[in-house]
Amino acid sequence: MSLISFLGCIDLTIVNTAAPQIQADLGASVTDLQLIVNMFIVALSMFMVTMGRLADTYGRRRVLYIGTVAFGLASLGAGFATTTGWLIAFRFLQGAAGAILYTSTGAIVQNAFPESQRGRAIGALYGVNGVGLAIGPLLGGVIVSAIGWHWVFWINAPLIALALALCSFSVRESRNEEATAGVDWPGLVLISLGIPSVVLAFTLGGTWGWSSGRTLGLLGFALVALIAFYAVERRATDPIISFGLFRHRAFLAAIVSDFALACFYTTVLFLLPLYLNEVRGYGGYATGAMLLPCTAVMAALSPFVGRLTDRFGPRKLLIAGFGAFTVSALLLTRISADASLAFLVVALVAMGLAWACVLGPATVSALSSVPERQAGLAMGSSWTFHNLGGAIGLAAGIVLYRSQADSSLTSALADRGAATGSWTKDAVADPERATELLRSHTSLGNAEITDVFDRMFTHGTQAAMWMVAATSFAALLVLSLLSLTGRRRTA
Repeated sequence: MSLISFLGCIDLTIVNTAAPQIQADLGASVTDLQLIVNMFIVALSMFMVTMGRLADTYGRRRVLYIGTVAFGLASLGAGFATTTGWLIAFRFLQGAAGAILYTSTGAIVQNAFPESQRGRAIGALYGVNGVGLAIGPLLGGVIVSAIGWHWVFWINAPLIALALALCSFSVRESRNEEATAGVDWPGLVLISLGIPSVVLAFTLGGTWGWSSGRTLGLLGFALVALIAFYAVERRATDPIISFGLFRHRAFLAAIVSDFALACFYTTVLFLLPLYLNEVRGYGGYATGAMLLPCTAVMAALSPFVGRLTDRFGPRKLLIAGFGAFTVSALLLTRISADASLAFLVVALVAMGLAWACVLGPATVSALSSVPERQAGLAMGSSWTFHNLGGAIGLAAGIVLYRSQADSSLTSALADRGAATGSWTKDAVADPERATELLRSHTSLGNAEITDVFDRMFTHGTQAAMWMVAATSFAALLVLSLLSLTGRRRTA
């Protein structure tokens, strides 16, 4: 299960490092690249709840095997794609199948272990997941440099064959024995259209323009679809989501944690590698190595955190995790061009500790809020909020980054008597070309260009880090209030 889940997670981040070679090989535009990278998460969001429900109804092992084979075939298709259109299509199919990998693996592990060992088992599962999310950029860089971007997708096929061989004799079937014969198809269609519309709008809003017709149209469509979903579910005999779950403190704790967790790591893992590469001058391998304090700590601690979850429950671990996330983000708000490596390592260790304390316990919290027969639905719901947190958090982080970076760049150029123009927006939006633009549009020397760029990028990054610090602290407050309310009701 860990191997299958790992493949779903690593495909969220591994493609980013292949984007430049894909652009050169297929002639992809910037928008094409965004769609190639983000269509996976759009499809995940579209099918998370649907696949969780189908797994509960028709059998989690059966649905997992179908989804895993489909994921492998989509991966092969993506590697063989000769146009950006086909690659985007296969990325969508990867994401749709990946929704099964995310939801069914957690539900199967939850069913396979007694309640006293579930925290430890899920901790081990999501320790591997976290490594997949975090090493994607490093592994992608190695594969692309050594054998080409096609193998970023093709590498999935032999690993899927191995995973299915292992599962053939170790995974037993489980399902919701009380499920009705029918499926609430109107509800499934509405939520499968509404949620990805939100994700796509926040993913491409910065490119299209936040006030553009496409962005506002998607958000308007999403609002209508989700309101209609709520109306349909209130009357359904067997609803996709029981809204009574939102009155359950464990479920609320899970979705708040998943949302804030994804908001944190998508923003940090987008900006920090750029900082290490563009400001510090590290290559791909060194940048990946610098992320190891986070990934290694996360992988090492997750099984231990799982045992603590079995003993003390998930909420205390979640509170500790967001305390560590807040500390990590506050440290990263002080990032600068000459920040010491020790400073960065401490911030990343705090992030790894926090990640370990949140990912597994949040899943345990979601699963504990529903009967075992609805485990797939709980997984799909929690991961849907995870995806929303990632899309909305990264969009907000980039908006803050660009706003502060633009202000800093304009101020730095004015201090040096250099002219500004529309090109500064391009420099802010594309940090990898910023020094080239500064060189061609100003008469600044190399040392001055370096200073201006470092100031621009670090000030923009600091603004984004303040956002994730606020999000983490807000999650900490909500979780503390839920815990306090629970104690009072128990008393």
